[in-house]
Amino acid sequence: MTRDELFQADMARDIALTCRPLAAPHATRFAEEGAHDPTPTPYFVLDELLAPLHLGSGDHLLDVGCGCGRVLAYMQECFPSALATGVELDPELARIAQAWTEPRPNLAVRQASVLDLDLTPYTHIYLFNPFDTAVLTRFLDKLAREARRPVTLIHMSDNGETYSYLGRAGFSLILEGSIQSYCTAEGAAVEVFGCPQHWSRWRFTP
Repeated sequence: MTRDELFQADMARDIALTCRPLAAPHATRFAEEGAHDPTPTPYFVLDELLAPLHLGSGDHLLDVGCGCGRVLAYMQECFPSALATGVELDPELARIAQAWTEPRPNLAVRQASVLDLDLTPYTHIYLFNPFDTAVLTRFLDKLAREARRPVTLIHMSDNGETYSYLGRAGFSLILEGSIQSYCTAEGAAVEVFGCPQHWSRWRFTP
């Protein structure tokens, strides 16, 4: 399998789950606000980062910078009893995600900045490099003010996101690693990212 074949397989899975591909049609138009380009997380990465959480009926995941909604599609397929909400700054991408999630009662999409969103409903938060360090710092400050129960954060990025969490009261590192390649069934490594994507799982306890 090549990198392109892997992405084609992801797109085919998108279509099977939602009747449309879920890659964003353009780069971010909100770079001045600290947003990064919307990038759908490959399904094999979601298998590594989200599957071990075993989310169920008492859980509600927030996907920050959801784009067209691949994480929501994964949640619908793998954790249908959990709730999942995506928040997306770009109105066009939010409309795409809203169109296919609208008939699914356990999924929702909000067109907004996460800095304007009430964070109290969520038990889990997923971030795949949605914004720069300045916005991340403001987001973590907001979470620390608003959370009323423990929250698990899963964050993947190539820009050293860990440093924004260190030293913060209530945040503890549970697990971390890095992903750059996909390992095929035959044991071959297919490079997916140009550089390693560090990921970390944190627990915030108010």
